[in-house]
Amino acid sequence: MEYSTLGRSGLQVSKLCLGTMNLGKLVDEKTSFSILDAALDAGINFIDTANVYGGISQRGRTEEIIGKWISQRSDLRAKIVLATKVYGKMGEGVNERGLSAFHIRNACEESLRRLKTDHIDLYQLHHIDRTTSWEEIWQAMEQLFHSGKIIYNGSSNFAAWHIIEAQLNAKSRNYLGIVSEQSLYNLTNRTIELEVIPACKKFGVGIIPWSPLAEGMLAGILNDKTGMRKKTEIVQKKLALQLKQVEDYEKFCLSFNKNPEAVAIAWLLKNPVISSIIIGPRTVQQVHGMIEAIQTELSEEEILELEKIWPGPGGEAPEAYAW
Repeated sequence: MEYSTLGRSGLQVSKLCLGTMNLGKLVDEKTSFSILDAALDAGINFIDTANVYGGISQRGRTEEIIGKWISQRSDLRAKIVLATKVYGKMGEGVNERGLSAFHIRNACEESLRRLKTDHIDLYQLHHIDRTTSWEEIWQAMEQLFHSGKIIYNGSSNFAAWHIIEAQLNAKSRNYLGIVSEQSLYNLTNRTIELEVIPACKKFGVGIIPWSPLAEGMLAGILNDKTGMRKKTEIVQKKLALQLKQVEDYEKFCLSFNKNPEAVAIAWLLKNPVISSIIIGPRTVQQVHGMIEAIQTELSEEEILELEKIWPGPGGEAPEAYAW
């Protein structure tokens, strides 16, 4: 495994981050433990979750599974960088969602309880809250920081101007602010290259891409003998729209004798602003398969070929669309 710093922080995280959205929802507890063990054995020290993970009827279930796994060994907590999120709806009450100081405090306490830990290493804002001021958000986070309940803050699904606004407000308070941003980013969706990536570079925010395999579109979906990756309606619609590109992509990978999953992740890792990439395995075998990406090298020729198949928006804004 290889490691990098999380944005401008000094925290070292594995270049692959274990995403846990499937644990407790699509994967039972026993298999979840096996996946967590396999990731740790492979050198993955970065585990990402969210308080809403587990499904609508059992929000928090994923955090509970991770907490139970952590509690099995006394030395385990110190070996991992544990990240979770706050924003999503956790109940029917009007204040059981969003980024109010009221909800942030309560949600943090509940996450700590479920995770069976006294602190969260990376506490992430799962979405922008347009009804709450940054003064309120950062005050709440500062209180959690000073009480030792969180160490770093991150964001997820933020636009560039949200990141800038958050950072400028944090700086005015002498608070570190955001050190990482989780964004949708893969070969099929490169929108963040316009403004989010430039903003993150400017403010020292490390990007953590989610859905690096585009819901299986970049994982050899056309030759998937199990058929599992084609079942969802969303994936079927996307595949219908991008079938020619997916065919060309799989031919490209075959011609260079490379695993499609590994190529998709290796392409992301070429970008220095990427701190870590979220993988969401449902089996131990998938964990081992994704580790291959760390050893996969892409030549300039191969990168140029990928750019032809999956062209980006044309660079950074405004040059991507103006003179």
